[in-house]
Amino acid sequence: MVDVETPSSIPFGALARLLAAEVRRHDLVVPAFSSPPRTPGANRTIRRLPGGGVMVAVRVRDRGVQDVIDDLVEGVLLANGLAGQAAVGWRLALRAVVGGEEAMAA
Repeated sequence: MVDVETPSSIPFGALARLLAAEVRRHDLVVPAFSSPPRTPGANRTIRRLPGGGVMVAVRVRDRGVQDVIDDLVEGVLLANGLAGQAAVGWRLALRAVVGGEEAMAA
């Protein structure tokens, strides 16, 4: 779990690397992560890249830690085409990896 005290101190790179390692460990598609999104006012954007890659951009500024974690996780789910019941299990597992108990309660 990554120790994060305030939303403005979110170690975005650390969260993204931790999540990517877990996704890779399960042979899922690991999207590229960036911040902030190019679209003004967007909290999260997803772009399909040439060659089949996926870019997930998440806004960190002025947002809660759990909101950022949730957007990172949702980006992974979308990049892998996971929906419905399959997404529920992955959502819980990935939140647990990057957010610990706090993420599980979200």
